[in-house]
Amino acid sequence: MKKHLLTALSIALVFGWSCQSDDLQEVVNSEENKLALDGATLHGGAGALKNCASHAVLERQLQENPLLAKKLEAIEAQARVFEEAQRSTNGKISGQAAATNSIINIPVIVHVIYSTSQQNISDAQIQSQINVLNADFSAQNSEIGAGLVPTEFASRVANSEISFSLAQVTRTYSSRTEWGTRDDMKYTSKGGHDVIQPSKYLNIWVCNIGGGILGYAQFPGGNAATDGVVVGPQYFGDTGWVVAPFNKGRTTTHEIGHWLNLRHIWGDGRCNQDDFVSDTPTADRANYGCPKYPTVHCRTNDMTMNYMDYTDDACMYMFSNGQKTRMRALFASGGARQGFAL
Repeated sequence: MKKHLLTALSIALVFGWSCQSDDLQEVVNSEENKLALDGATLHGGAGALKNCASHAVLERQLQENPLLAKKLEAIEAQARVFEEAQRSTNGKISGQAAATNSIINIPVIVHVIYSTSQQNISDAQIQSQINVLNADFSAQNSEIGAGLVPTEFASRVANSEISFSLAQVTRTYSSRTEWGTRDDMKYTSKGGHDVIQPSKYLNIWVCNIGGGILGYAQFPGGNAATDGVVVGPQYFGDTGWVVAPFNKGRTTTHEIGHWLNLRHIWGDGRCNQDDFVSDTPTADRANYGCPKYPTVHCRTNDMTMNYMDYTDDACMYMFSNGQKTRMRALFASGGARQGFAL
């Protein structure tokens, strides 16, 4: 079970992730990537490693905006209050937070930014991603139905009671072939597309990020002008132009998990680092490919099938109950994404 760190110092340490590089336009292999390269059986070499830049982007944002740390502390404090209330009332909250007892729908705006016809993904591919999200966040995906979750974790599988609906698609041609992770795609003035009402819509930019990065997200509390998720077109949805082993839409599920305040399941640190979720086992590294069960680190069995690990799309298929509570805290009274529940 994970430790809950409550002091401001501890919360600050939670966000002290190390960057992948000094310049986030570049991508260098992290220690976890090196472990995978040294010891894992990869599909087609290093290019098939799952690579999410969300935490490195957050560290850059913390460096650029010292006030962001205080916002993140406030979000963590509100999440703790919500989690304690959930425990004391058996998961039922009344009053201003009552909306968090029902299904919360998140309308989605997809911004397709392309330099080739292949990157200009079809409406069918976009809709396939919405379908994947609805299955994954409601625990209605085929892997759950097939009983693939180990018995140890079966009682922890969560229906987050969060749904998604496609509200709008924008399409923007650009001669730019790679966008990096400095949010240029989120500005019309830089050749991308401006965010649209981020307090009411989840904005997703689909563009070629480059550097082997599949996607990244902005955590709650950041600049409204850059709020949302970025995913490469070949990793978006499960039909059309998708590339194995990341061809089942789970990159977007993973990144939206970050957008909803979930950390990587290994806490982006060693065994004493926390992901702030009580029912995810302690781990000290990412897992890649399709690990066998049990995979043991930190003297516990890793929840390798959790969406917040780095395994292949076919081998990640659950959120935990603790992750559900953490996500839904954002929609409660005082939560950073409360507007979506109003």
